[in-house]
Amino acid sequence: MGFVGRRLVEMLVERGAERVVAFDIAPRPADAPDDDRVVWMQGDLTDPAAVMRACEGSECVWHIAALVGPYHAKDMYMKVNYQGTLNVVDACKKLKIKKIVMSSSPSTRFDGKDINGKRESELEIPKKFLQEYAESKARGEEACMAACDGENLLTVAVAPHQVYGPRDFLFLHNFLLNASRLRVFGPGDNLVSVCYVDNYCHGLILGERALYPGSPALRKFYICTDGEPVKLWRFIDDALVQILGIPSLFSKFKLPGWGFMYPLGRVCECVGSVLGKKLKLNTFAVRMLLINRHFNGDAARDDLGYAPIVDSETAWERTVGWFREEWVPKYAPGRVGKADAAAAAGGAKKKGGKAARGAAKTRK
Repeated sequence: MGFVGRRLVEMLVERGAERVVAFDIAPRPADAPDDDRVVWMQGDLTDPAAVMRACEGSECVWHIAALVGPYHAKDMYMKVNYQGTLNVVDACKKLKIKKIVMSSSPSTRFDGKDINGKRESELEIPKKFLQEYAESKARGEEACMAACDGENLLTVAVAPHQVYGPRDFLFLHNFLLNASRLRVFGPGDNLVSVCYVDNYCHGLILGERALYPGSPALRKFYICTDGEPVKLWRFIDDALVQILGIPSLFSKFKLPGWGFMYPLGRVCECVGSVLGKKLKLNTFAVRMLLINRHFNGDAARDDLGYAPIVDSETAWERTVGWFREEWVPKYAPGRVGKADAAAAAGGAKKKGGKAARGAAKTRK
C-alpha cells in the first residue's frame, strides 16, 4: 500500500473508526500491526466485482488509488484512473454508500506555466494535458464529481501537492537514489507547495465531514499544503545533505534549465519513441523541476476547515528521522544492489503498479 493510503488507514483508526477496509493491489504490508479494526483486502481497482466487495458495508469511500508517474503504458492510465473511478462510483450507487472523498492531483490543472499562489477556482482543467496521468485523473475526477446529486451521493476531490513524509518511496526516495548524479536545474529558486503526509490525510478526513446536503464543498476540488511555499531545490538539497550526509548540490555546477535540460528532455522523448520505451528524462519532468507551483489554500480552510496539524519543522524532523533510521540502512546508494533499489521503488512493474492501491473504506 502506498504511504498516503497506509497513513490514512492509521489516522482513521486513531480518530475512532470502528472498521476500515484497506483495498490494495498489493498484499497486506509485512510490518502492518494486527488490529481487528483494519481489514486488509487485496484486489484490483479495474475489477468491478472486487471493488464492490471492498466497498460493501461502508459509509464512506476514500478513493486514493491511482496509477502514478509518467512511465506506464498509455492505455493503463485511463483503465485505472478513469475506469477504476467509475467502478468506485458504480459500487457506491449500488450499495447506497453516500460519500466519496476522491484524492485528486493539482497536475489535472497544469498547463505548463508557473502557478503563483492561485486559488483552486482560478485553476482550470486544460484542453491539452501535459501527460497521460493528468488527463486520466482529470477525467476520473470529472466523473466522480458529476455523480454527486446533492443527496444520495455526495462527492468532493481533495489533492495534496508534493506530498512527503515517512515511508515515501516516490518523491524523496527517487532523488536520494540518484543523489550522486543529480544537479540543480536552472537557478534553483523556483517555489513549490509541499504537504506532509499527516496534513494531507487530515484534509482527506475533513473532506468526509464536509459531505452533507447543501455543503459548499460538494463537487469541489481542493488542494492541501503545509502553508508557505518552499524553494524546491533547497528542499531536495536539505534532504540529500541531512539524510545522506553528502555535499550540497549548490556546491556543484548547475545545469541550464530551459536552454539545455528541456531540449535534452525532448531528445530523450524522441529516442524513447524510437526504442519503444519511456526514458526517465523527459520534458514534463524537466518542466516540473523548473516552474513555480504554489497555491492559495483559503478555499480548503474556509470550506473544509483545513489547517496543517503538523508544522513544517516537526514534519521535516520526522521525515529526516525516518529516512535516516529506516531508509538509509536498506536503500542508500552503495548499500544495496540494483535489484534491491529497483524493488524499493514501489513495485511499479507489478500488474497495474499502484493501480489499485489505497482505496480505503470505513464504517464508523
